Amino acid sequence: MSSQQTVRQVKEAHKDDLLNKSNVVGVGVGYKVQNGERTDDLSVTVLVREKVPSSSLPPAARVTPQLDGVPTDVVEVGTLRAFQTRTERWRPAPPGVSIGHYAITAGTFGAVVRDRSTGARLILSNNHVLANMNNAQVGDAILQPGPIDGGTSGDLIAHLERFCRIEFPTSPGQCNIASGVAGLANLVARMLGSQHRLQAMQVHAQATNRVDAAVARPVDDSVITDEILEIGIVQGTRPAELLMPVRKSGRSTGLTTGQITVIDATVSVDYDGQTAQFDGQLVSGPMSAPGDSGSLLVAGDSLQAVGLLFAGSDQSTIFNPIQDVLDCLSVTI
Repeated sequence: MSSQQTVRQVKEAHKDDLLNKSNVVGVGVGYKVQNGERTDDLSVTVLVREKVPSSSLPPAARVTPQLDGVPTDVVEVGTLRAFQTRTERWRPAPPGVSIGHYAITAGTFGAVVRDRSTGARLILSNNHVLANMNNAQVGDAILQPGPIDGGTSGDLIAHLERFCRIEFPTSPGQCNIASGVAGLANLVARMLGSQHRLQAMQVHAQATNRVDAAVARPVDDSVITDEILEIGIVQGTRPAELLMPVRKSGRSTGLTTGQITVIDATVSVDYDGQTAQFDGQLVSGPMSAPGDSGSLLVAGDSLQAVGLLFAGSDQSTIFNPIQDVLDCLSVTI
C-alpha cells in the first residue's frame, strides 16, 4: 500500500499530463472506490467531466490503471464553474435568482414557462414581483438582478407580458359621481380650515383571489435557462397532497425543503398595509424569507411543479397551486 506522501509525489509528477487530457478537470489524492465501495487503498484521483468507457476514448485521452505503481481512480464531477450568489447578475439567468420590476425591490425568477398560444418561453414569478402589485403596465422593464440587488436599466432582461390582478376589498374609486362628491366635500373642508380630506374608494366586499402571478418575455431567448438552480429542469405538474415532501430554490434562502401541512387553505395576506384574501392555497412549514417570492415549489421526489411561493412568515410559507397559476396566465411548464 502506498503512503500518502508517495501518492502525492506521483500525482505531482503526472499532474500536467493528466490535466491536458480533454475530459479531465482535476487531479488529487483520494481513496480508490471499487464497485461503489470505498477501499483503504490510496490512489491518484482523476476528476473528469463525464465518466465514459475507456474503449470509447482515443488513447491520448485515457487514464491508465496505474501511474508509477500507484493505482488511479476516475471520478465524474461534471463541469466545474465558479459559483455566483443569487443576487448577482446572471447571463444566461436560471430560475432561482434575483429578479424584479424596475419599481420594486426584488423577488425570485421562479421558472421558465411556455405561452399556450405561441410556444414562446416566458419568465414566471409573482404579480408583486413582476407587475408591482397591479401598478405596472404591459411592456415595463424587468431587471435581473432586481433593483435592491443593484439592478439598473443596463440589467434589463425582460418586459412584462401579462399578470393576474390581485383583488383587494377596497381600491381607488373609479366612479365620477363619488369622486365629485369627495371633491366638493374636500373643498368645503378646506374653506373651513380642516386638514382632513375624503377619498373616493371602490368597495369589493367579496374580493378573493387564487393566484399572485405574472410572466415576462425575455429580451432574447438566450438570456434565460430552463434549469432551476440546485433542482434541475422541471417537467410537468403534480397536485399537492398532505405531508408531500417539497422543495424550492429562491433568491434569499436558496434551496430549502419541507412538506405540505395544509391544503385548500383560505388565507389573508398583507401587502404593504392592504389585505387580500386567497382561497385554495397550500401551506408548508418555514421554507422562505423576503425575496423568495416567485419561487417554484417542486415535489421532493420528482421534477414536477406543485405550486408558486408568494407569501409566508417565520412559521409558514404559502403557495398558489401550480395549475391555478398556469391556467390564469395561459402558460404551460
